[in-house]
Amino acid sequence: EQRNPWCCLAWTLVIGTMNSLVFLINLLLMFVIFTIVLLPTIVVVYFGFQCHSQVLHSSARYCKSILDDNSSSALIILGFVIMSPLIVVAMAIYCSLARRLRLFMCFQPYSLAVYKGGKWCRYEGGGPCGCARGWNTQVKAWV
Repeated sequence: EQRNPWCCLAWTLVIGTMNSLVFLINLLLMFVIFTIVLLPTIVVVYFGFQCHSQVLHSSARYCKSILDDNSSSALIILGFVIMSPLIVVAMAIYCSLARRLRLFMCFQPYSLAVYKGGKWCRYEGGGPCGCARGWNTQVKAWV
């Protein structure tokens, strides 16, 4: 049975807010994982650019005594070379963690706002969204 227009609007706002919150949690988790995994690349490229005479040319002691232009260029190249495998590792970690936490199962369809009596969980008991009992491991998040 369909809801009346005001109730439908209220439920749409609730579901939209919940889906936005789940999206922000996913985004925050992705940002933290990518920052931690890509930290070696960030550090290597930063020191390479900081000590290169054509870019920033810092007056720090380690730039004068250890890193010249050739070694700074090598650091920059090394940083960009190791970035690709680390991005793959970061994405694998994020996908594994999101699947383990069942974060994709928390997105709710807007049909819950239109029709009365809909279940808050699309699958019988799956995910941390109030329906974590007896989760079926064969259910895919994108179904």
